[in-house]
Amino acid sequence: MSVSLDEVDAVLRRSGSAPDGLDDVTRLLIGTVPVRATEAAAWTAAFGPLDKLVARRPMLATWRAWLDSTGLVRRLASDPEIASALITAAVRVLAELPLKGIALGRLAAETTGDAHGLDDGRPLATIVLSAARVLRGSPPSGDGTAGERRTSWAAVGVHRDELSSSVLCLGLPGGADTVTGRILALAKEAGEPSVLTLRQLSTARLGVGTRVVSVCENPIVLASAADELGPDCPPLVCVNGQPSAAVWRLLDLLAEEGAGFRYHGDFDWGGVRIGNTLRDRISWEPWRFDASSYITTTTTGGPLTGRPADATWDPELRPALERRGVRVEEELVLPALLEDLR
Repeated sequence: MSVSLDEVDAVLRRSGSAPDGLDDVTRLLIGTVPVRATEAAAWTAAFGPLDKLVARRPMLATWRAWLDSTGLVRRLASDPEIASALITAAVRVLAELPLKGIALGRLAAETTGDAHGLDDGRPLATIVLSAARVLRGSPPSGDGTAGERRTSWAAVGVHRDELSSSVLCLGLPGGADTVTGRILALAKEAGEPSVLTLRQLSTARLGVGTRVVSVCENPIVLASAADELGPDCPPLVCVNGQPSAAVWRLLDLLAEEGAGFRYHGDFDWGGVRIGNTLRDRISWEPWRFDASSYITTTTTGGPLTGRPADATWDPELRPALERRGVRVEEELVLPALLEDLR
């Protein structure tokens, strides 16, 4: 029978019986093995750039620990020399993130010299994407779906292409001097929602100026506002879950024009995390989205499940959610939100 040393190392680290891994166990049991010691030194040197990166960006410390506990780099790279090249490239990419909007192929070309260097399945993409998840406040492993990968890239300002990423909005006045501005003006006049792609937002006159833009999590809020308020609806943007690259681009453009923001989302742990993600990028005020609003809401959904998270805009929201233990989706408070918009 034979076993993989890397797998043994990962099991020892995960179990807690040997946090420093197989090399440490070997030294304890039989003393230093010269060949293994030399190889260990080479692996330590290969991981050096990661340690320097984490020193500059402490929020990646959990990602760095996860890499050790899973042995991911050792599985992707067969020896320290290959690992060193992989880690160096990953650090070079991560040094650029987050960005305000760049195509994945362009990022790969500019940082690695290979436009396909960050394609799905490439070792470098696997390493960088796991860090991007941590930067967005999620576990580094992800769920393996294409949608999750796209969302994680978008959270650090990287889009797969300019057409697949879109954002839903309503009531943006637009303008006459750009195509996108004219589209928005026509939609505003008709009281109809607009779906804008990232490409359409490369140059756009939004016409909002310094007004407050209401931001919601779910499309039902925007659709209901279109039904009930039509052309009279003030500027409203829907993030539709974790923000896409197009959502980020639109919010950035609005902020550059001087707009302010208020945000409402679902009262559950996913909603809190989306709020935190937005808060990291733009400044917004709670729109019926704080502890007092949650406590006074009489309508409730199902039980609150999932991993708890602190709300960066209201330290009292997490304790309130944990005490009450029920989730409240936006659909359940639609009348109040529509009245605010009215």
